[in-house]
Amino acid sequence: METHPILEFTGVSYAYPDGTQALREVDLAIRAGERVALLGPNGAGKSTLMLHANGVLRASTGTVAVAGVPVTDATVCDARRRVGLVFQDPDDQLFMTSVFEDVAFGPLMAGLDAHEVEHRVHEALHAVGLADLASKSSHRLSFGQKKRVALATVLSMRPDVLVLDEPTSNLDPRSRRQMLDLLTSLDATLLVATHDMDLAWDLADRAVIIDDGRVAADGPAREVLTDRALLEGHGLEVPHAARCSS
Repeated sequence: METHPILEFTGVSYAYPDGTQALREVDLAIRAGERVALLGPNGAGKSTLMLHANGVLRASTGTVAVAGVPVTDATVCDARRRVGLVFQDPDDQLFMTSVFEDVAFGPLMAGLDAHEVEHRVHEALHAVGLADLASKSSHRLSFGQKKRVALATVLSMRPDVLVLDEPTSNLDPRSRRQMLDLLTSLDATLLVATHDMDLAWDLADRAVIIDDGRVAADGPAREVLTDRALLEGHGLEVPHAARCSS
């Protein structure tokens, strides 16, 4: 039996209060288990689209649905439980006095008991390889560690979908590799907005290009990411790994 996509955008358009039209009738359906790279130049609408995934922003027209349920005032809390959003800047998500408290914040707000909260925090910190830093201040960590703690704050909610905005931006090579290995190891549906074309090559099974607020291409990652004319037409480059393998 056909099931609903885990995350679906149907005819989604959005204009910011200053009149900037950021999204134009976007149709995009993501199935459970997919790893989707969302690509495009600066200002294309990638981050705006991601903020619609769990109701941070609401479409001017069109609908966003999580597991077939439209995101509305009545359903937004469940949507945010099922769709976890990891921002580009980890300091946008880290505001408590310790790593443990940052990762515990979501489960506590969800009303889970202390034992379950502690279990989820340790589970999430082990997943990102930072269990030994639970008592540290998040703001005293390296940027790469902050990125992983920000991811842990979302993992502690056990979402069905992870939506990540530029997860490897501003990371040194070692931290970038750690993030790639971490994302590859996760058993979750992924929607990843990135300018890191090699990350898209290594991680994604599907690639979507968005430009000027519209979906310009959508297909298997290996096909989209080796189409030089398509990529260059939208300000993108063929991944280095693809050039080396061709």
